[in-house]
Amino acid sequence: MSRISIDTLKVATLKIQAMDFRQKELLLDEIYQNQPHMLGLVLVQQKLGVSLEKMDFLLNILLNCFQAMKDSGLKWMKITEDEIDRQMNRFVATVNFANDLDNSLQNQLIQQYAEGHHEIALLAYVQAETESWLKRIKPEESDKNLIIAAMTFVNCIASARLVS
Repeated sequence: MSRISIDTLKVATLKIQAMDFRQKELLLDEIYQNQPHMLGLVLVQQKLGVSLEKMDFLLNILLNCFQAMKDSGLKWMKITEDEIDRQMNRFVATVNFANDLDNSLQNQLIQQYAEGHHEIALLAYVQAETESWLKRIKPEESDKNLIIAAMTFVNCIASARLVS
């Protein structure tokens, strides 16, 4: 069951859209305090050959995901670096497995993946934002790192434990 509802996600995205640079900077400070490894996943992208301009896409995804976490009213435990690595490796393995399948089986796998996801609204949001972003950019090999990172955010949030 999703802990971040569609309505919560909508409100979060509207809040981020309405923020000025300073407000986003303050939210990034909050992310640094509460989910530093997720912010680290954005910052490491430059070392992977991603331009600052393209990193803005991932930063926006992080801001929206974190705001949705906040707006859910739940207290989230810190997502560890190990969990980020685990979720990233799991996602990459799933994609690699899917690439070896024919189109029909790929579509079934994608449907099963989405239907079984614990944060379906967040998954749909990130997929839609990623598809939109891919249509606006000049493709580069390093773009895959951003896509993997964006999906890792969703999967980490889906598996994150709550503070009791």
